[in-house]
Amino acid sequence: MSEPGPPRTLRPPVPVAVMAAVAALFLLLPLLALAVRTPWTDIGSLLGGERVRQALRVSVIASTASLGLATLLGVPLAWVLARGDFPGKRWLRAFATLPMVLPPVVGGVALLLAYGRRGLVGESLADLTGVTIPFSMGAVVLAGAFVSMPFLVVTVEAALRSADTRYEEAAASLGARRWYVFRRVTLPMSAPALAAGMALAWARALGEFGATITFAGNLPGRTQTMPLAVFLELETDPEAAYLLSFLLLAVSVVVLVAMRGRAFGGR
Repeated sequence: MSEPGPPRTLRPPVPVAVMAAVAALFLLLPLLALAVRTPWTDIGSLLGGERVRQALRVSVIASTASLGLATLLGVPLAWVLARGDFPGKRWLRAFATLPMVLPPVVGGVALLLAYGRRGLVGESLADLTGVTIPFSMGAVVLAGAFVSMPFLVVTVEAALRSADTRYEEAAASLGARRWYVFRRVTLPMSAPALAAGMALAWARALGEFGATITFAGNLPGRTQTMPLAVFLELETDPEAAYLLSFLLLAVSVVVLVAMRGRAFGGR
């Protein structure tokens, strides 16, 4: 029996094509307006400004650290959700993905109540070590990891659930320990999905606003990220806000194009 070929490209009905064109225009028009209004001739001076450079530095450092934390914690959680069988699994999955739909400001309030100076964990941490998390770079990292980890978990879990477990079973039958199988078989098999999930998580952490401003504040050079800088620059220097917005847009587009075919099955 011959293998099935690629799916045939079908011409959509006229009403569907028209509505699809309207939908594409609806999504693209604001992005086109941003590209047109971005002051390209002033890009050097705007990027050279102290506040912009500080916001870029804080965003890159915080989003990268958030990605590291989300990966360190999210991959094991994805494995447990994909392969584990225990009571309350559905509830755990629901809570693990809740930040994807939770209003970011609510997430920031929840982080403040958990890790704030009088929070469930933050108060004890401050008493024992003298360390306070809110309104610090650590708060920016925690906020980014909180809102971005579900994207990595969902992507990796889906890959693990659909993966062929015979390779892992074969390695285990040959005497490989579970940790070795996880490192040398499971992770390599899910590498494309892991890369896609990490890209999504990093981009989501880079663009976080609500949880960051609620939990970490908006301190220039310390906790002010690019989205927070855009918010302030709109009032004082709109052209700088346009440029920063376009930079965030460009990063998002690059991430989505780079992961094409890994998470969405695109061609």
